[in-house]
Amino acid sequence: MNQTEYEESEYLMLSGIQHFFYCKRQWALIHVEQVWQDNEYTVLGNEIHERVHDPELKETRKNVVTIRGMRVSSRTIGISGECDVVEFIRTNEDGGVSIQGHPGLYRIYPVEYKRGKPKSGVEDVMQLVLEAICLEEIFGTTVSEGALFYDKIKRRQRVEITVDMKDQARQAVKEMHHLMYSHHVPIQKHSKKCDNCSLIELCIPEMQKQDPEKYIANYIGELL
Repeated sequence: MNQTEYEESEYLMLSGIQHFFYCKRQWALIHVEQVWQDNEYTVLGNEIHERVHDPELKETRKNVVTIRGMRVSSRTIGISGECDVVEFIRTNEDGGVSIQGHPGLYRIYPVEYKRGKPKSGVEDVMQLVLEAICLEEIFGTTVSEGALFYDKIKRRQRVEITVDMKDQARQAVKEMHHLMYSHHVPIQKHSKKCDNCSLIELCIPEMQKQDPEKYIANYIGELL
C-alpha cells in the first residue's frame, strides 16, 4: 500500500502509536479487530486525559499561548488525533510561526500527559514525536522538542525530537497502515508486560505458543 497522501477516511488514530510500540498485537486487536477492555490502568489514564483536555480552553501567560485538546493530523502519513497541550512560546529565532490574534512569532512545544512514572519503553515518546510531525505539517515549521508530564513525579520530562525519531515514527505508522489494510493481527511472544495488559484475556497469549486445536481440546477436557 504505497501512496504519498491519505484520505481522511484512511487516517489512523495518533494515540495508537503508543499501543503499537508497547505491543503490535495489542494495537492490532484494538484498531484492526476493534476489541477493547478496560482495566485500572486504562481507567486512570482516561481520567487524566479528561482533566487535561478542554478544546475550548486557550490560555495566555506572558510569552506563552497554551491550547488544550488541539486537533492535529497529517495527510502525508495518514494519522490524526488530539494533543493534550500545545504551547506556543514567543521567539525571535528563525522558524517561528504566527498565531491569529497574537503579535510576533512563536515556536511550538507539545506536552503529553501520562499516568504513572516514565516508562522503560519508547511508546510515550513516539506519541509525542507523531504529534510533532503533525504540527510541522500544519504550521510548516520544525518541532525539535517537547515534554512528557507524568502524574506520579509531578514534573515534565523534556524530550529532544530528532530526525531519526521522526523517521522511526513514520516507519511505524507505515507498518500500521499495512496491518490495517491487510487485516492482519501479529503473533506476539508472551512477556511480563502481558500481565498488565487490559486485553490479556482476549489476546490469550498462551494460545499463541501452541497449536490452536490442541489448546482448545485441552481446554474442553478441563471443563469435562
